[in-house]
Amino acid sequence: MSELPKILTFAGSLRTESYNKKLARIAAAALTGLGAEVTLIDLRDFRMPVYDGDLEAEEGLPENALRLKELFKAHAGFWISSPEYNSSIPGALKNTLDWVSRPAAGEAPLEPYTGKVIALSSASPGALGGMRALVPLRAMLGNIGALVIPTQVSVPRAHEAFTPEGELIDPKVNDMSHPGFCARPGGAAG
Repeated sequence: MSELPKILTFAGSLRTESYNKKLARIAAAALTGLGAEVTLIDLRDFRMPVYDGDLEAEEGLPENALRLKELFKAHAGFWISSPEYNSSIPGALKNTLDWVSRPAAGEAPLEPYTGKVIALSSASPGALGGMRALVPLRAMLGNIGALVIPTQVSVPRAHEAFTPEGELIDPKVNDMSHPGFCARPGGAAG
């Protein structure tokens, strides 16, 4: 009997009512339904200072970076739902990924990322659904050794896409097993 895949799921937003937190919760539920062992986290629970090499040299890695590194290493893959801020990824997500990439004693370079399988999604009030943020995120993750799945999920007009309970209104989009969920590599959800 094979072990269930362990997937770490989180949004790149700190905002309480973030569309991407809603999308990460939907992904976590769907992945659990498909048989994965899922850990859903909120980056608000792992606050860290802005990455600064001098700070790292003086004080080492922040406690929350060390906690996240252990979570990243304990999972086979990640589902990251990133908002789009000014056509790119949000600072909190970039900062988190940067701190986790820093080497710890006895750790191989980029160990928390190397060979990890990563799925990307985004939700945004805009017509592109945050897809512009996924381009630099995909490039960065690939450059540090992760295997980023070609298909991605994008939810445009996110301010109209969710029910008050946090589910997606369009049932085709809400069902990850439905072919319309990941319409095409790099494409938007249906």
